[in-house]
Amino acid sequence: MGRDLYDYSAEVRRMFEEGSDAGKLDLAALLFSGTEEHLRQTDNTQIAITLVNLAARQVLSEFGITSSVSAGFSLGEYAALVDAGVLSREDAMTLVLQRGQIMERASRHLDDDTGHAGMMAVMGKDLPEVNELIRGAGIENVYPSLYNSPVQTVVGGTAGALVTAAEAFKAAGVRKTIPLKVSGPFHTPLMEEARRDFEKVVQRVSFLAPQKPVFSNVTGLPLADGAEAQQRCLDQLVQTVLWTTEERNILQDGADIVLEVGPGKVLQGLWAAIGKSDETWPSDRCRTAGTLEEIEAIARELEGEEQNAG
Repeated sequence: MGRDLYDYSAEVRRMFEEGSDAGKLDLAALLFSGTEEHLRQTDNTQIAITLVNLAARQVLSEFGITSSVSAGFSLGEYAALVDAGVLSREDAMTLVLQRGQIMERASRHLDDDTGHAGMMAVMGKDLPEVNELIRGAGIENVYPSLYNSPVQTVVGGTAGALVTAAEAFKAAGVRKTIPLKVSGPFHTPLMEEARRDFEKVVQRVSFLAPQKPVFSNVTGLPLADGAEAQQRCLDQLVQTVLWTTEERNILQDGADIVLEVGPGKVLQGLWAAIGKSDETWPSDRCRTAGTLEEIEAIARELEGEEQNAG
């Protein structure tokens, strides 16, 4: 993950050194040869993904491609805050490192004899429907976590509560639930301990006014100023990520191309999923830009459009 970007850009290599120094771990070794189990630990996952997000953004800029609007899904919001000038790269790395450690610790405090607290995707249901299912079944310790698309909402909860929820959802006609490979019930009220601990860290960091619109997971709307950005970083730990709302607002803002800057193709899939319930939705407008090959292809395409326009 990120090896091609590391090999291509001297600035990306400097970013790896900065992150390694901040976290006192070898990020190149973690990303290029770490085991899946090691990478999946929250405190490792968060710095690794953020580093690759920022690396892809850096390489895009070296090809002359910059954004007019920024947004990030969950953890990705920190890279978006860097892109919008709200956070420095160094501060974002520091926040993400400590955020991961704090979230991992708080999640382990929620484990019990039935297993680890975690998250589960509820397929075929949007956020209002999942809220109603939880209320109707009287399920405790399970909350909506991620509003991924009109046909997928993720819930987070304690291990036993997630089993109870899966059974209740099935009885209510939900066609499928999928346990996720994550180590905690993120973006739910169960993470209140993490929010309290992280507040002490966030208060030591300067959040500047956005230099371009940057959308919030908590509201789905652009952040007004640095103070709101700081507060939303705390709110995000315990509130649902309104990604579907955010995507719709990004499109309404006038985005003609949306780039998924980071590892994988998850966000491209979530963007396209809105089209399953909205035939007017431009499902093909989101492109992946997390590898050197993808970035080179986008650069060639944009250069060709400029030449044709000229």
